[in-house]
Amino acid sequence: MKLTTKKLALCAVLTALALGLSTLESLFPVSVLVPLPGIKLGLANIVTVFALYRLGDIPALAILIARCLLGAMFAGNASALLFSLMGGVLAMLTMIVLRRVRGLSVYGVSIAGAAAHNIGQICAAMVVLGGTAVLGYLPVLLGVSLITGTLTGFVASLLFRAMRGIYFTQ
Repeated sequence: MKLTTKKLALCAVLTALALGLSTLESLFPVSVLVPLPGIKLGLANIVTVFALYRLGDIPALAILIARCLLGAMFAGNASALLFSLMGGVLAMLTMIVLRRVRGLSVYGVSIAGAAAHNIGQICAAMVVLGGTAVLGYLPVLLGVSLITGTLTGFVASLLFRAMRGIYFTQ
């Protein structure tokens, strides 16, 4: 992969956008509407899916990791870094593989990514807590991932349609 100045600048802008969306999302308490711990819309994942389809695997993974690291640093919450990275990296690896499956739309890739993110976070919780008790919460998170993954896929498909004909890299 050749990293041009244009592509690097675009990755930086998308990282900042993802970080901004993540920060914005933390200002709105989703728990008021959905009283379940750990439930988030995952607005920053819209940027991740967009980057995966428009820039490719490595830039999208770099954007994701940078967002996780910077988000933990800015929020002063290093303990959340393990959860964010395990969920995010597993989601990205899943989406990278599934993006190549013929007939699978951005919706399917996004839903699978949301599910993988929740699985990664449950794995992180098992490591931190040293047990498997949290596995009982996984079905709830997987059910929610159907909704959040569909929302992310929907917004990403709208972006693709709106930006048809705009080429980001040369």
